[in-house]
Amino acid sequence: MSTTTVTPLTTADAEVLITAARHAAEAAGATVSITVLDAGGHLLAFRRDDRAVLIAGETSTRKAYTALQLDAATADLVDLVKPDGPFHSLTTALDRPLLFIAGGLPIHRDGRLIGAIGVGGGAPEQDHSFATTAVEALSR
Repeated sequence: MSTTTVTPLTTADAEVLITAARHAAEAAGATVSITVLDAGGHLLAFRRDDRAVLIAGETSTRKAYTALQLDAATADLVDLVKPDGPFHSLTTALDRPLLFIAGGLPIHRDGRLIGAIGVGGGAPEQDHSFATTAVEALSR
């Protein structure tokens, strides 16, 4: 059996993610907070625009955490937790709160989950777009 080592998410990677998301948000005229977590759910990087609403810091972090824990884009989970959805109780099932609003994405390297990014402060579709831009920048 061979074991493949996957390089973990680094602080340099986190800077690429933060910079790409920030530039995308600036181009759209949005003020946001951006959170990058490593595979263990630990904070690797955080940035909040000066004019971003304060709650954006919390939402970006929860979005990243949710994307990491469920290994899925938060945008893809919204319908699953609605009252008639199959996972409606998931929002209160864990000690640490999850957030099912678009803007959180898992980050993979060589097919393995290595972390997550969350963006908060814009409209949900914008936050998802900014996070997607960041993940794409990292894969270049």
